[in-house]
Amino acid sequence: MRPKVNLVGVEIDNVDRAEALERISALVRERRPSLVVTPNVDHLIALQSDPEFREIYRNAALVLTDGVPLLWAARFLGTPIREKLSGSDIFGDICRLAAERSFRVFFMGGRQGAAIAASEVMRRAHPGLEVVGVYAPPFGFERDAAESARIDSMLTEARPDILFLGLGAPKQEKWAARNSSRLGIPITVGIGITFEYTAGVVRRAPVWMQRVGLEWLFRLLMEPGRLWRRYLLSDPKFFWLVLKQRVGRGNGRSNA
Repeated sequence: MRPKVNLVGVEIDNVDRAEALERISALVRERRPSLVVTPNVDHLIALQSDPEFREIYRNAALVLTDGVPLLWAARFLGTPIREKLSGSDIFGDICRLAAERSFRVFFMGGRQGAAIAASEVMRRAHPGLEVVGVYAPPFGFERDAAESARIDSMLTEARPDILFLGLGAPKQEKWAARNSSRLGIPITVGIGITFEYTAGVVRRAPVWMQRVGLEWLFRLLMEPGRLWRRYLLSDPKFFWLVLKQRVGRGNGRSNA
């Protein structure tokens, strides 16, 4: 059994990059539809009040750590997590793995043009990568029966081994939970804004900001109108939940 760390009620796989990639490869070979999620602070706050989202996380095949604040919190709780493995961090690694092991990949989501550009970047970086489909569905596609049928047809025909899903959370996770098994997709990986980062459509924080846990600040400065509520009002609740978890442990109680 893989080691896990409980963080505000979520069991996170305590693995490094190489172990995560080997697990993804094994899941592809098993052919049992599975979901890979990469929780960040925003996800952990959202699932506190969203039972469907929480259940999806509970059933995920691999739960990786997206964000330095989660590393800080785990260390504070005395259960350090080995490595930050966000969707954006491991996207290129999974594409390299797919090229080496002849896994078929499909890119779905993102802003118009971002997934196509990202697929071209990955093909150049990893010769032999078999991209069997790229599609950016329109906003609200999940409520459009005709559009949903079109996506079903695309994915059924393409037969990807790995579906990269860039719809944002919790939309991407909920779509995967409702559809991946029915469509027989071995692995679905929720990667959020990664297509945009890879394509250069959206600037990612400098590496030094990523390393010291300030990527959220960079994103806030880039898109203040869209993100200020998330980062300034919602996400700070995470640190209160972590403190409660530590105090609960000290009193002999568990928040799992």
